[in-house]
Amino acid sequence: MHKEIQSLFPETNITDIRHVYSPYRVCPVGAHIDHQHGHVTGFALDHGVDFYYTPTETGVINLFSSDFEGQVIFPIDAMPPKYEHWGRYIQAAIYVLKKNYELHVGIQGLASGSLPVGGLSSSSAVLLCYIMALADVNHISLDEHALIELAFQAEKEYIGLSLGKLDQSCEVLCKKDHLLYLDTKDDSYKLIPQPANMPEFDILVFFSGLTRTLVNTGYNTRTDECKVAAYSLMAYEGLPYGDYAEMRLRNVERSIYEKWKDQLPSSLSKRTLHYMSEFERVDRAVEAFSIGDLKGLGAIMFESGDSSIHNWEAGCPEMIALYDAIKQAPGIYGGRFSGAGFKGCCIALADPAYRDQAIHAISESYLAAYPEMEGKYEVRVCKTADGLRRVS
Repeated sequence: MHKEIQSLFPETNITDIRHVYSPYRVCPVGAHIDHQHGHVTGFALDHGVDFYYTPTETGVINLFSSDFEGQVIFPIDAMPPKYEHWGRYIQAAIYVLKKNYELHVGIQGLASGSLPVGGLSSSSAVLLCYIMALADVNHISLDEHALIELAFQAEKEYIGLSLGKLDQSCEVLCKKDHLLYLDTKDDSYKLIPQPANMPEFDILVFFSGLTRTLVNTGYNTRTDECKVAAYSLMAYEGLPYGDYAEMRLRNVERSIYEKWKDQLPSSLSKRTLHYMSEFERVDRAVEAFSIGDLKGLGAIMFESGDSSIHNWEAGCPEMIALYDAIKQAPGIYGGRFSGAGFKGCCIALADPAYRDQAIHAISESYLAAYPEMEGKYEVRVCKTADGLRRVS
C-alpha cells in the first residue's frame, strides 16, 4: 500500500507515510434504538478502513479512494460546496473540527476499505480515520469521547442523518473477544469479556448486492416517527413533555405505552413496540453472552431481526429473502439485518464447524430467488477485533 501511495504522490517519502485504521462494526442486538437513547451492543470486526496519509503544509486536501473513483482536492481554508459523493466525508470531518479547532495543515492520502460498502458503518469508520488524521497533523489531542462525539456530529449535522452513537462508539471502544454494552443516553459502557466456556464463533456477513445510502431512505423517517410517538404518549399520560427536539422513547415507560398504544396510529405503535421490546432484548443478550450461551444470544438476535421487519418495517424483498435463508441454514445461532436494513447486508453468528455448509445453503437459497445478484452478492467470514487506532 505504501508503494501505491508513492505512485499517487511521487514526491512522498515512504518513511513519512502515516496510517490510521478504523474497524467496521456489527450490532448483535440493539437495532434502531440508539437514536432513542436505548441500550445497544456491538462488536468491532477484523475488517475495516485503512487510511494512509501525509501532511500538506500548504493546507491542501488531496485524497483518493481504492473503493470509489475520482480524486478529491481542495484547499482546507476554502472548502467547496458539499460533494454528492465519497468526498463529503472529508468535508464533514473538516466541518466538525473547525467548529472547535484551528485547521491549517491539510492531508494527502488514500482510504481503503476491506469489505463492500453497506450495513457495517463504513461511513463512520472513514470519518473517524479522517478526524484522527486531521487532528494528528494539526496537533490536536482528542480522547475517545471526543472522537466519538465529533464523528457523531459530523454525520448528524453535515451528512444529514438522524442517527445515534452506536456506530462511532463500537468503532472506537470495542475490544477483541469482548461485547460492547453501551447506554446511549449517558454514553456509559461496559466491555463484557467472552467467557472461557464460550465456543468459538464466526461473524458471517452476507452482502445482498444492493448498495445503499441512508440519506433519502426511510431511516430518518423512522427516527421522526419515534419522536412523534414519544411526544404523543407523554401528552396522553399528562406528563410534561418539554422540547420536541429532545424527545426520545427512552423518556416513556413501557406501562405508558401499554396504556395508550391503541391511541397511536399503527406505524407509531409499531415503532414504539420495536423500541420497547428491543430495549429489553439487549439486557437479555448481554446476560446470554456473559455466560457463554451462544444459542440463547442467537435466538434473541432472531427476535430482533423479526421485530426489525414487522415492527420497524425495514427491509426489502431481497434483504428479507436473505434473512429467511439465514434462519434456515445449519450451524447458525442467530442473525439479523446489519445497519438500517433497507439494503446492504445481513449478519449471523455461526458455528465454524458448519461454516461451509451454512454459506452454501444461504447462498444457494438467495441466488435461486435473485439470480441477478450473481457477481454482486458476497459472503465474508469475520471475527471480533479492537477498535480505532494509529498504526504508524
